[in-house]
Amino acid sequence: MISSQIISPVLSSDLSTVVEKIQNKERINNKEALILYNEAPLPLLGFLANEIRERKHGDITYFNKNIHIEPTNICVFDCKFCAYSRKLSKKSEAWEFTQEEMIKQILDHEDQDITEVHIVGGVHPKMGLDYFVSLITEVKKVKPNLHVKAFTAVELEYMCRKAKLSYKEGLQILKDAGQDSLPGGGAEIFDKEIRNKICKDKCTAEQWLEIHETAHIIGMPSNATILYGHYETDKVLIDHLDRLRKLQDKTKGFNAFIPLKFRNGNNQMSHIKEGSVINDLKVFAFSRIFLDNFPHIKAYWPMIGKKTAQNLLAFGVNDIDGTIHDTTKIYSMAGVEDQNPTMSPDEIVCLINSVGRKAVERDTIYNIIREY
Repeated sequence: MISSQIISPVLSSDLSTVVEKIQNKERINNKEALILYNEAPLPLLGFLANEIRERKHGDITYFNKNIHIEPTNICVFDCKFCAYSRKLSKKSEAWEFTQEEMIKQILDHEDQDITEVHIVGGVHPKMGLDYFVSLITEVKKVKPNLHVKAFTAVELEYMCRKAKLSYKEGLQILKDAGQDSLPGGGAEIFDKEIRNKICKDKCTAEQWLEIHETAHIIGMPSNATILYGHYETDKVLIDHLDRLRKLQDKTKGFNAFIPLKFRNGNNQMSHIKEGSVINDLKVFAFSRIFLDNFPHIKAYWPMIGKKTAQNLLAFGVNDIDGTIHDTTKIYSMAGVEDQNPTMSPDEIVCLINSVGRKAVERDTIYNIIREY
């Protein structure tokens, strides 16, 4: 093992103790995490995160062939960071795809060997559980082997509440219709005060965690996220990760953790300056170190940008999501660099392999499809 002293020769006694624990594969607690987050220079964080990444995965970096379907951007909620949603009263600025149009979106990509469809969107007051059960059923009719990853906990909480069903009942109905897993969106930030400040009218942190726990119990894996780079403090960030780590200890149902960077374009929080790339590297590396029970750390390239995603492969990241095929507007409407997010498999392979990693195509649950 290369000594961390080579990366950062002068460490405080407290930080040295924390680093030693990490290199001995011991879990750090929240107090130790705070020391690491505040005191460790970025090269040291990157070094430690990369050690863990390579211990778990070597040089393998995963991607998949996927598309997104966003049924609507009409939404009953008023998240201050969102540039995407529109109220029903502003229908002229919104879209509502029919089920036929959404099925066509899938069939239009039939020659591209997609293995996953990711279905998320606004919380439309007239699109309930029955509507989405019907949609999933139709998807499975035309593409029975296509993995359906669908609906954030925010969407699911609303669906179940409107249908007067428990989370378990609602999720089981969706699973029986053909839904295979959940994405990680809607977590935002678990801290109650900040959550109330940025998205007070949607599901609580406790509801988000309960929905994912329930999904895991009935055999539906999921991902997890954090929205960072706005009002959160170091303690708030660590608390968020700690709640996820505790649930993962209990269920082992999370596949990947995906830090999502706050983007300030065209929303009610545009006065907040976006964080630097240095902060991105720090958050991802720290997440890889702290979330010792999460198999994968993913950089969602349409949100973070291709170049930063590539740099993150040295800071704990071992997955950069998929081909996307310009099928999502959530981040492009917030002003990100890639306004028409799409990468061909060859482009993704080049992005990964050109920095000395090994590109591997996977399915949604990380079965290997092809090595490059």
